Amino acid sequence: MLAHLLHLDGIDSVVLEDRSREYVEQRIRAGVLEQRTVDLLTEIGVGERLQREGLVHDGIELQFEGKRHRIDFPRLTGGRRITVYGQQEVVKDLIAARLDTGRPLLFEVEGVSVRDLESESPLIRFRHGGDEVELRCDFIAGCDGFHGVCRDSIPVGVLTAFERVYPFAWLGILADAPPSNEELIYAFHERGFALHSMRSPTITRLYLQVRPDEDLAEWPDDRIWDELERRLGLEGWTLNTGEVLEKGITDLRSFVVEPMQHGRLFLAGDAAHIVPATGAKGLNLAVADVRLLAWALAAWYRDGDEALLEGYSSDALRRVWRAEHFSWFMTSMLHRLEGSDDFDTKLQLSQLAYVCSSEKAAASLAENYVGLEHV
Repeated sequence: MLAHLLHLDGIDSVVLEDRSREYVEQRIRAGVLEQRTVDLLTEIGVGERLQREGLVHDGIELQFEGKRHRIDFPRLTGGRRITVYGQQEVVKDLIAARLDTGRPLLFEVEGVSVRDLESESPLIRFRHGGDEVELRCDFIAGCDGFHGVCRDSIPVGVLTAFERVYPFAWLGILADAPPSNEELIYAFHERGFALHSMRSPTITRLYLQVRPDEDLAEWPDDRIWDELERRLGLEGWTLNTGEVLEKGITDLRSFVVEPMQHGRLFLAGDAAHIVPATGAKGLNLAVADVRLLAWALAAWYRDGDEALLEGYSSDALRRVWRAEHFSWFMTSMLHRLEGSDDFDTKLQLSQLAYVCSSEKAAASLAENYVGLEHV
């Protein structure tokens, strides 16, 4: 996304990817796009397939105490919505756009390291196709994820990390079954949280709250479907089942580093922050980061103006912390908490009832979920 935005401003870049093209185009990740993300993809010319194949949703449903309550996004947010369109599909569209430009996109890169970050020409070293390569550039964008090399290359003492690891995880499956509901269902249940989502009209994505040390081998398909039925089931409603195409367990954490820049290195996306998936914010935050960074770089190349580059971290972190809070709010409201008692449960149910009965509380959830226009 950053490379494409820069290309549109006539700025050259080199994209390094350590996996193969096939891997990144098939890797299943996030799937809920905020209105701002959809609008940007369309605006920059990579939204044709998204507009054709994306599933536009006008709300979500919160389920508790045997009932579902719908949050109507367009009514509460002045017409904004979400679109379900797999992250791997966004990646395919951006790769195709990048290849059309003829600008460098290198897959299966190895041994990446960065240095001279405080100089005017930082250095990237890597191996590609058997060759050792040294690349001097004006800036480095560390879009290399939580386990990438860029954040760890910043000198000790520069960054401050803020982190919360949640005492539960998600067991997620991708199933060859049509979605059982037109919209996402977030279910609070005495046995733990459950989520009904989808990736297409024929593929369902479903999650169960489990222990972080859960053994996946103890969860055969039949047990998963039975537990989903318990947590999501309502009288008169049917959970569609089918072949489980993929399953895995994902830890939930919140993580932020400040600042998101050092010298000529700028961090974006998971390299700088992680959110629990409950708020559907991870991919959208990454897009918001690189949108800011592209504007800042364009101003520097066009006018020599460094103000936006110098303010990149503080500008990005305002949205990051808002999304961190919303993701924490959704996670805390919907999951069974370790060591919780009846008092904790009553508080969570009271919060859920308030969100679903108060127009203003529902509007707050809705505007955060579809993506704040300004932060």
